[in-house]
Amino acid sequence: MMSNSAGPLALSSSSAQPEPTPALEELYAGFEEQSLVPLWTEIGDLMPESPRPAARAHRWEWARLLELARTSGDVVPIGRGGERRAIALSNPGLGGAPFATPTLWAAIQYLNPGEDAPVHRHTQHAFRFVVEGEGVWTVVDDDPVAMRRGDLLLTAGWRFHGHHNSSDRPMAWLDGLDIPFSHYVGTTFFEFGPAEVSTREAPARSRSELLWGHAGLRPAAATATADASGSSLAAYRWEHTDAALTDQLSLEDGGHPGTLEPGHAAVRFVDPQTGGDVLPTIRAEMHRVRAGVSTSARREVGSSVWQVFQGVGEVRVGDRAWVVSHGDLVVVPSWHHWQVVADTELDLFRFSDAPVMEAVQAWRSEVGGLVP
Repeated sequence: MMSNSAGPLALSSSSAQPEPTPALEELYAGFEEQSLVPLWTEIGDLMPESPRPAARAHRWEWARLLELARTSGDVVPIGRGGERRAIALSNPGLGGAPFATPTLWAAIQYLNPGEDAPVHRHTQHAFRFVVEGEGVWTVVDDDPVAMRRGDLLLTAGWRFHGHHNSSDRPMAWLDGLDIPFSHYVGTTFFEFGPAEVSTREAPARSRSELLWGHAGLRPAAATATADASGSSLAAYRWEHTDAALTDQLSLEDGGHPGTLEPGHAAVRFVDPQTGGDVLPTIRAEMHRVRAGVSTSARREVGSSVWQVFQGVGEVRVGDRAWVVSHGDLVVVPSWHHWQVVADTELDLFRFSDAPVMEAVQAWRSEVGGLVP
């Protein structure tokens, strides 16, 4: 037991750390031998007054990503083993790991005409957001789902899925997964499926859309308990998202509380059975900011990735600011202020780890504050 009187392990009043002594060195040598670390030497890093994430605010230009993806399409084959021609965003603060944030994975995936991305499944939850183009479809548990501009497509964990490009043009899109979170907590399983996608064409609407894609309506025969792995609806179509944002902004003059602030509308993609997030670990949203509008500065515990769908503006994160346009991606680390300034009407897709933060009672937010 440590004595309260001055002695070999008495705390220094200036540093709140033990004075260096031979006895202290011997103690620390014993800690190292037994793979132990004393809290008193680490508390400042482990328990700071507010979050100090290693991830950095960063921007990737879509035009450059697409250029590199096209080159990879020429020189990198796709098939069993490589599985996907996906190029991950690597946050500069995370030591070269292929992670956009400590919990979120983001990548540009590229598929040439006639190619199949082999069928497989994994416990990580995934989505695809299409910035441009069409002609590819993803098959999720034998349900072919067409991928078109502005669509959000889901692949919940442990669902077999593959992709096929039936068009005469290559196609690229954004992949988002919870790979870093699964990697750090050790929950990953993976299994191969067929090397080729068996379905060679996709209907205009998938089976899940025929059942669940009707606002305010659900199949009467559906079970009361929803599948906890993800939303029953596999595709959220741009025409519906666009209409919801347009209608939300149209009600501003009547004092409708739906908008975040004048000129800033946002919708959250939800499970039609539960109203909860589309995936257990990922929240997905679409934001629209009118031309000339600056959003309020905000910050939240947890990280997010933004992608510009259309329009031009500026995204400010902490002490960084970037002019952004079609397809550009920006990472917002935990507890960093962010703000959007729209030069033209600006639509942005956002995904975050908010469901994880909420589940462990860690999520909090703040509106206001300075963004340099």
